Amino acid sequence: MSKTPSTTTSLAGTSIGIVGAGIGGLAAAAYLARDGADVTVYEQRSQVGGVAGKLVDGEFQFDTGPSWYLMPELFERFFEDFGHDPSDFYELERLDPNYRVYWKDGDSVDVPADPDQAAKLFESYEPGGREAFERYLDQAEEAYEIGMNRFVLANRWRFRDYVSADVARSGKGLSFLGNMDEHVAEYFDHPKLQQLVQYTLVFLGGSPYNTPALYTLMSHVDYGLGVYYPQGGMWSFIEAIESVAREQGVEIRTDTPVTGLKPYGSGVTVEHRGGPTSHDRVVNNAPPAHVERDLLPDGAAGSRPIGRLMGDSNEYWDGRTLAPSAFMLYLGIDGELPEFEHHTLVLPTDWSGHFEAIFDEPGWPDDPAYYVNVPSRTDPSVAPDDAETMVVLVPIAAELADDPEQRQQYRDDVLDSLAEHADVDLRDRIRVEHTACVTDYKVQFNKLGGTALGLAHTLEQTGPLRPGFKVPGVERTYYVGGDVNPGIGVPMCLLSGEHVAEVVRGDVADQGLLDAV
Repeated sequence: MSKTPSTTTSLAGTSIGIVGAGIGGLAAAAYLARDGADVTVYEQRSQVGGVAGKLVDGEFQFDTGPSWYLMPELFERFFEDFGHDPSDFYELERLDPNYRVYWKDGDSVDVPADPDQAAKLFESYEPGGREAFERYLDQAEEAYEIGMNRFVLANRWRFRDYVSADVARSGKGLSFLGNMDEHVAEYFDHPKLQQLVQYTLVFLGGSPYNTPALYTLMSHVDYGLGVYYPQGGMWSFIEAIESVAREQGVEIRTDTPVTGLKPYGSGVTVEHRGGPTSHDRVVNNAPPAHVERDLLPDGAAGSRPIGRLMGDSNEYWDGRTLAPSAFMLYLGIDGELPEFEHHTLVLPTDWSGHFEAIFDEPGWPDDPAYYVNVPSRTDPSVAPDDAETMVVLVPIAAELADDPEQRQQYRDDVLDSLAEHADVDLRDRIRVEHTACVTDYKVQFNKLGGTALGLAHTLEQTGPLRPGFKVPGVERTYYVGGDVNPGIGVPMCLLSGEHVAEVVRGDVADQGLLDAV
């Protein structure tokens, strides 16, 4: 994957504070420190990683957030920038099958990593399925090349970045602006095949009915680039990126919640436990709505477009489409679980009701589609010898009430569903159990509405319509992470860190020119 050489602007003598040690914050810290800045990261929790954390209970180890290692070339891109390779930190294993699916009508399939074998699977469900799948993968690869090389990697985050010959040559990308459901139906009639090429939308925090068809590119990510697992779990990657940041000289202060940001003429004061610290510039890996509503002075953030009008910060955030929250079960299970692959999906044959319960009429879904991760099927180190580590994720609407009674009821419903549809009764085999839900994402991570992911990738929240890297109306203050460009997902957050560093370097260079006049 091609890469444009970075500018040579030195940040020596520039003090930069970073609020939040999630993936975007750590990546930005590493790039900025590499370029000479004096970087301090403030993290409210006792561990780095943000939502991508680690939970340990006895010999059981759980990744609390992302569990799919996709787009490996973007991980390689990051580490290469610092003279490393992922293998310096962890061992990667390509999964095969990519995942298993249980449909609630009793049908089940293993989806193979080999696209040729996957094409045979599609043919078995529908005459012409092989040829349709091959055509679909061809256009998914084309969407990937257009989206990644001309837009995402090019760091086009402002409207003015789209006025160029490169973008004009990408006019075919306009054909991907319809929704995914309509686009996929042009290739496949069978609803199960449609689901197999749409399930990755959950990773983008959207649904087939509100996500642009451009994200058909995720099928190329799935079948063309492969699904991987880092031994030790995604936490191995978090430890690696933290190590790279510290290697560049970054200071990371955990257990240091930030309580306020006070801009002044030549910098920004970060108020935190231990006293205020002033920096020349501040990059926020904290959710933008939290920054504007709770950390910056009232009214500091400028207006943004809302439809054809401009609105203040509160109006803007009240009008956003949030990606789902999640009901999470972290289970240590006695005995083996051959019923599951490393990644397993449990799907109703008609999942429209679940998406309606997330985006249209919020409520706890009656017939949910959900995901089961059993990393110990690949990595015995995350569980005792006589047990398995299991994580269950049910996407649910943000802002739902999740009192203990509701959590207990839904936990029981999920276990009943697994017994019925995966033919495995876990209820007397649970050795360790933890949960997370809407309130936890609100309280622990300051997520708007308790979303687990951030802003959904709707058409109105994609590309330059997504919040940009600069906090509107507030000088020397920036954003990084899944809520801004290029969006949700571990690889995208890595790129966000790289790109915000480019923006900061450009601003420092421009400021230097002004100071010299």
